[in-house]
Amino acid sequence: MRITKHAKREAKDLFTACIVNGQLQPQRVRDAVATVIRLRPRGYAAVLQHFKHLVELDLARRMARVQSATPLEPDLRGSLEANLTRTYGAGLDLTFVENPALIGGLRVQVGSDVYDGSIQGRLAALAASF
Repeated sequence: MRITKHAKREAKDLFTACIVNGQLQPQRVRDAVATVIRLRPRGYAAVLQHFKHLVELDLARRMARVQSATPLEPDLRGSLEANLTRTYGAGLDLTFVENPALIGGLRVQVGSDVYDGSIQGRLAALAASF
């Protein structure tokens, strides 16, 4: 389904209305969707489709996955969490995962941003350069 400029604008307005203090409010999202379904304005399916896309992008931006070869010490976790919160804002959902395949170092993914400081990543970059 092709989404018109009008539908994108309406979805963006809905999305903006659901943000309070820089964070998406789940109850406002539910209320906005319920209102659009109840009123059924022209092109409402496209509006809801684009609104869903915007919400999914925002949720992905708020999720951080930190991979390390070994368990991280609590003070390192705390400083890493503080740095990521300072960079990406409050409300970041951090997940710490052990991945022995990394050999060493860290790999951090926040939304579409990936910071790969692992030995596995460096070896892959070295192999690609040959």
